[in-house]
Order: sequence, then structure tokens, then C-alpha cells
Amino acid sequence: MRGRPAIDESHQMPGNSSIRVVKFDNFEVDLDAAVLRSGGATVIVEPQVFELIAFLVANRGRLVSYDEIVENVWKGRIISDATIATRVNAARKALGDDGATQRVIKTVRGRGLRFEL
Repeated sequence: MRGRPAIDESHQMPGNSSIRVVKFDNFEVDLDAAVLRSGGATVIVEPQVFELIAFLVANRGRLVSYDEIVENVWKGRIISDATIATRVNAARKALGDDGATQRVIKTVRGRGLRFEL
């Protein structure tokens, strides 16, 4: 049975108040600083890719529809399916995942995405 990511809402950073950090595998998603880390090193991702990861992590284990993703990540702007696919692929790559294994981000064809860890 897989464990859910740990959400450490009391993680203290020097000079900062409490921040929210989600940890899973070798990754940390710092929701307040909008930073993704792997093994302590920052993983550079585009802002929309980070927003997608953060949204999926916040809804881990739940199938989120493409409409929900567009509303929350793109704030309801009209975008193409190719734009979503490109950002999903970039998110997978940043998390050491790919479209074939879908170990972290699972596509449910025609319905949406689910964060699996």
C-alpha cells in the first residue's frame, strides 16, 4: 500500500514564518515559495508546470478533470489540448516520471489526471 505524501505545514525556514512543504519520494514541493526540489536541489520548472504539480499534489489520490485543471492552473483561459499535454509531460519529466510508466501522474483517458503517490 502506498503512503500519501507528507504535508509538513510547520516546516521552518531561516528568516521565514511557517511554510507548507509536501514531501514524497525524493521530492519536496514548497507551496509557498513555489519551488520544487529533488534531493535538496532545486528543479527548475516553468510556473505553469509548478502550478500543475502543486494542484495535483493538493488533490492527490483523486481524479481531477481537465476542466478543473484549466480552471485552477490556467484560471479558466482558453487553451489547447496540446498546451495541457506539454505541461503534463514537463511535470512528469520534472518528477522522474513519463507517459509510459505514469508512476506519479496517471492519465485517465478522456477524464483527467490523478497524482498517484
